[in-house]
Amino acid sequence: MISTEEFAHLKYDTLKHFWGYDSFRDLQEQIIDSVILRKDALALLPTGGGKSLCYQLPALIQEGTCLVISPLLALMKDQVAQLKMRGIEAEYLSSELDEFDAEIIFNRCKDGITKLLYVSPERLNNRFFLENIEEIQLSFIAVDEAHCISEWGQDFRPSYQKIKIFRERFKDIQCLALTATATPKVLQEIKEKLNLKNPGVFRKSFERSNIHIISENISDKYERVLQLMKYNRTSGIIYVRTRKDAEELTKFLHRNQIQNVDYFHAGLERQEKNARQNNWLQRNDHVLISTNAFGMGIDKENVRLIVHFSPPQSVENYYQEIGRAGRDGEESYAFLFWNDQELMNFDEQLKNQIPSKYEFQKIISFIYSNFQIADHELPEKPFQLNLQHIRNFTKSSLGKIRNVLNFMHQQELIFYNNNKSLSSLELKVRAEDLDLLSKNDGYFAELLFRNLPGLTSHKVMFSELSLSRKIGTDPFLLKEKIKEFQNKDYLEYLDGALSSIKFLQNRDERSINGKYWNLFHQIQKNKLRKWEELKFFTTNPDHCKMRMILSYFGEKNPKNCGKCSYCEKQKESIFGRNVSVEILKALEQKPSNVDELTIKLNYFERESILENLIYLLDAGKVKMLDFRTYTLA
Repeated sequence: MISTEEFAHLKYDTLKHFWGYDSFRDLQEQIIDSVILRKDALALLPTGGGKSLCYQLPALIQEGTCLVISPLLALMKDQVAQLKMRGIEAEYLSSELDEFDAEIIFNRCKDGITKLLYVSPERLNNRFFLENIEEIQLSFIAVDEAHCISEWGQDFRPSYQKIKIFRERFKDIQCLALTATATPKVLQEIKEKLNLKNPGVFRKSFERSNIHIISENISDKYERVLQLMKYNRTSGIIYVRTRKDAEELTKFLHRNQIQNVDYFHAGLERQEKNARQNNWLQRNDHVLISTNAFGMGIDKENVRLIVHFSPPQSVENYYQEIGRAGRDGEESYAFLFWNDQELMNFDEQLKNQIPSKYEFQKIISFIYSNFQIADHELPEKPFQLNLQHIRNFTKSSLGKIRNVLNFMHQQELIFYNNNKSLSSLELKVRAEDLDLLSKNDGYFAELLFRNLPGLTSHKVMFSELSLSRKIGTDPFLLKEKIKEFQNKDYLEYLDGALSSIKFLQNRDERSINGKYWNLFHQIQKNKLRKWEELKFFTTNPDHCKMRMILSYFGEKNPKNCGKCSYCEKQKESIFGRNVSVEILKALEQKPSNVDELTIKLNYFERESILENLIYLLDAGKVKMLDFRTYTLA
């Protein structure tokens, strides 16, 4: 048996070899020791606290495969890609994979090669999965984003509540639950619903003493971002609400000679996403303008700037996103831009995305009826989805339709794919029957087989653009010919550029009108409550921003941070901080405009700097070089 001393050496050797670190962060080592001692554990580590390492490292030094349960496919893909780059054997299972690909992954686990297997919670009910997992030696179970088990959050996933049943099949295997954002009520719910037995609870403070939070009520956000970016020489992320916002803000900055920015969102092709992400990771002066599709699973220590161009949906989301700054402990800044009109618009948008019970039932009924699915029927194949058809029939807004589709996806009624991805082809006739095709069809089938290896035996993923270049034809003509083959029932084709839907459960009208409507209604109420809490946090001028966050997450007697916009204002009034003196010092170095001074003076509020400039102008201590630039008199 390995001694305590040998085990300690093994831990640190593994940490150094795969991650390049000489020491653990707060609580990481205690959590890892708990896993090795085969005890249930619950870890609450804020974003940037290194929670992934808490299960990845012990998975490497234990026999068998660690089963990681995670709710987001994008997060699973990122984690597995990063692990493979470190030389660690890891795989994920998803609805994208067919049984052929999944079987290869299972066999690698059975042979003890794969150390971490990532799965979504709904897979725990899959018969094929359960049959294979019985033959795999599991080291332990890690439940990531464990707050998804709570019915009181907007991220509730009912399949998380089935983990308890799954654990009963593996009674001797311990469970590590991890989350970055959970209130005390949610933590208790995690312990009960995962059936954690006397768990060690490891909780790190949510305080990030190196982050300056600046909340600004501002009308011209484009101009404010431009001024920030003119003088920014650090790595950062600007979060926007929509893909269109990301693209438009990037174009605006490029037109104004700011070239070290690019946009990122889920609509980009995978290759383009990877290229932009890698460029950002490798540079120390690059800023990505992104929807919340970016940041999960990304570990970059020297991010100095986070800007929220608009408020996010909840305090949890906000804290998670600003937590991507300053992971190395160095001073970093988080800007939150807002104005009253925008908040009112978001109020209306949110309410307009929530359908009535009648609309909810009508949208779901149309989805089933459109694909001719009877009650208690479950088709095996996926379908292409046209949202405009649903809109035309139901007279509901696209916002309401997407809300219902996302709900059905989260409740595992359907798999809803609304992102651009690779297309898929699957042969529906026997390869030998293709000899009976006409000459033209036979020639095209031969082209497909030659350029898409594996098509004769299983479903293949491919890019129409790449394939059209390879065979020397127009992408549109290629698509039309593939659709023609589909109409003749030769193959099953899913266009990755369009939304698609796959039904995961039998149609059950009674459940949809009963329990699913009640659950949908509860989640919408939670969403509205979370938004109201975020609005209060954003607009409240009377409390320290970091202190409000700590109170929200249940920390006792939090102190003011001394660095946020509220605390800086307090320093001026309580300690008589002389902003005028600091303006004069800055102007000694070089003439500057208001935005330059705002950045130089520790990101003081713009209004305070303007007031002091007016005083200095009246006193004759400064003068204006032009209508914007100030200098010493």
